[in-house]
Amino acid sequence: MRSGRGTAVVCALGVVACALSVALVITVGQAGIGVADVWRVVAARLGGADAGLTPLREGIVWELRLPRALLAAVCGAGLGLCGAVLQSLLRNPLADPFVLGVSSGASTGAVSVVVLGVGGGALSLSAGAFAGAALSFALVLLLAHTSGGTTDRVLLSGIAAMQLFSALTSLIVFVSADAEQTRGVLFWLLGSLGSASWAEVAVGAGALALTLVVCLARAHALDAFAFGPEAAAALGVRVRRMRLTLLLVTALLTAVLVSSAGAIGFVGLVLPHAARAACGPAHRRLLPVTALLGAVFLVWVDTAARTLLAPRELPVGVATSLLGVPAFVLILHRGRRGRGAPGRAGAGL
Repeated sequence: MRSGRGTAVVCALGVVACALSVALVITVGQAGIGVADVWRVVAARLGGADAGLTPLREGIVWELRLPRALLAAVCGAGLGLCGAVLQSLLRNPLADPFVLGVSSGASTGAVSVVVLGVGGGALSLSAGAFAGAALSFALVLLLAHTSGGTTDRVLLSGIAAMQLFSALTSLIVFVSADAEQTRGVLFWLLGSLGSASWAEVAVGAGALALTLVVCLARAHALDAFAFGPEAAAALGVRVRRMRLTLLLVTALLTAVLVSSAGAIGFVGLVLPHAARAACGPAHRRLLPVTALLGAVFLVWVDTAARTLLAPRELPVGVATSLLGVPAFVLILHRGRRGRGAPGRAGAGL
């Protein structure tokens, strides 16, 4: 399965699994919608024959459930992709998309718009979150540059920015928010796909496609980073430029996803390890497999989050953490056993 042909087969199966997952989760709920209804609605919206459903049921499919399922797939794929890139780039198995402080900055930006009214009504919650994420990442780059720009410095700068913006978010909510605002902000901070729109799906999918293309084009450089920056430089990789490029595109994608769905943890931390176990460490295989695995995973987790406690909805970030922690413990356990076996030093962690 580790040949190029095997990878193509795995990716094709992943695309099919993702499409079927999206079609199936749309049918989950109290509206009594079947898979055939979903396909008819999609065909009708794309110029085919009338779907034959009531406007209400068609609206449930097209305006509510389909964009939500697609945004879940985009977020899962994007967070998994960013996690795989950052773990290799920073040579840290615990790195995930939020290690650069992007999530905390987005949270501060969103809270500033909702609670403090920053922007005077001209900024939406998503726009404020994106602005906060960009500000946080700029601070990380500045701190890392002034302290030497090494991998360790980037990680430490990200941790510092994460703590700073988390504290600012808590301060704003504590000082200025009323009970209703606090409840709404807290739900968003824990991750929510309930307000998904076609515009957010389009922006997220575009950012995901751009990041995937950029990272796949630099897959060999990411392979070289596994041996350290000095070895990568000896192999002809422009280390500083490559690191900056990949950090920028992953931070951009994370900012877009967090501004749309809030902070969804553990997807970017756990799934790259699962994908490595399935397809090996070569990034030309690892990146698309991780993205597809993340898409399928988050589609089903979000469905469970919105249905298991119905009519109440569980924040999807809570659901991913409840599932992610046991999975991460399992990966740690397998990695510990793998280090004792020859030829498996790179397995798991």
